[in-house]
Amino acid sequence: QVQLVESGGGLVQTGGSLRLSCAVSGGDFSTYFMGWFRQAPGKAREFVGLINKGGSSTYYADSVKSRFTISRDNVEQTVYLQMNSLKAEDTAVYYCAAATAMSINPNVYEYWGQGTQVTVSS
Repeated sequence: QVQLVESGGGLVQTGGSLRLSCAVSGGDFSTYFMGWFRQAPGKAREFVGLINKGGSSTYYADSVKSRFTISRDNVEQTVYLQMNSLKAEDTAVYYCAAATAMSINPNVYEYWGQGTQVTVSS
């Protein structure tokens, strides 16, 4: 059973930074595309970005491009989301997810973490 556990969320001021981690166990991490999604209260789950299996390619939503960076360590079986220049509208629960196909559609992702809250205060 593949399990994903996020960590690193918290409260940060506007313009600040946070780094989220997602540790994966129970599967072959290197065979999965890894995505980050977020969900704000009353809103649908939103694609944030993804990284390919080898870590050489990333893709981001326009809303976070140039501010967020995804990386992965296939030895440690962990994926990271570095978030800089945070804005109030980045406030959400952030989820990591694993898929065998590359997609921005959350329905394609087979495994999900429990989520970690990020709150950006102005």
